[in-house]
Amino acid sequence: MVAIFHNSRQNYGTRQIKVELKKLGHQVSRRRIGRIMKEQGLVSTYTVAQFKPHSSPCNESHQKNELNRKFDQTEELAVVVSDLTYVRVNQKWHYICLFVDLFNREMIGFSAGPNKDAALVYRAFASIQKDLRKMNISI
Repeated sequence: MVAIFHNSRQNYGTRQIKVELKKLGHQVSRRRIGRIMKEQGLVSTYTVAQFKPHSSPCNESHQKNELNRKFDQTEELAVVVSDLTYVRVNQKWHYICLFVDLFNREMIGFSAGPNKDAALVYRAFASIQKDLRKMNISI
C-alpha cells in the first residue's frame, strides 16, 4: 500500500489506493487504508490545503439606507438611482451604467463601453441633460 502511494507521486488518497489494491486482488477497506496512512504519516497532496480561505462579506455596504424602500417618489429628481451591469456583445462583455429618476422611472443618463472603469460612470454623468444641482443630495 505504501508503494502504491509513493508510485502515485503521493497523489492517491484512500479511494484510489483501494481501487489499485483491488486490481492486485486485495480486499481492504478505506478505513483501514486511512488508518495505515495516518500511522505512516502519508498525506495526499490533494488533501493539503493550498491556501486558507477567508470569508469576506460580499455586497455589504457601510452606507446608511437613505431610501428605505420608498421607491415611489412625488418630486422630480428627488431620488436618482444608478446601476452598472454587463451584456454580451459579439462574444465580449460590454458594460452599461444607467441613471434613473424614481419619480417617473425615466432614464436620465447612460453610458456603455467595453471597460468597467470610472470613465464609464463619468460619461454617464455627463450624458444627464437635467440640472442635478436642483437635487436634494444627502450623503
